[in-house]
Amino acid sequence: MKKSDVLLDKIRNSCEGLDYISETDSPVTVFLGQHAVEVTRDIVLRQTSNSPDTQVEERSFDDFFHRLTTVYEGYGEREKESASKFLRLKRLLEENLRELKVFKLGGIQLNIYVVGLSEDGRLVGVTMKAVET
Repeated sequence: MKKSDVLLDKIRNSCEGLDYISETDSPVTVFLGQHAVEVTRDIVLRQTSNSPDTQVEERSFDDFFHRLTTVYEGYGEREKESASKFLRLKRLLEENLRELKVFKLGGIQLNIYVVGLSEDGRLVGVTMKAVET
């Protein structure tokens, strides 16, 4: 089994049962793109089949995960477990990908891509949907 296949399996396992909560809940799933030299807005738009004029908000990887991995006072077991799973996913991505970035594509209904470059130069990460009004 290739290293990239092992990484995809690890990401897939980390995403199992993990939902991104916004004004709607969305499962977090694996994203596997093509080869890329760097992680840029244009490359992400192209590899996700979006038009060049799609609205894009680029976010910091750490800032994006801060809200998802912080356990706040009053959290129940479900929220604590979710934060723990997001922390494991964050660490897995950090340990295996470089140039990690977050892109929110669209307006109110968003497609979110948390991506970086794998050892073999592919755009890899996770994706989820969100509704933000």
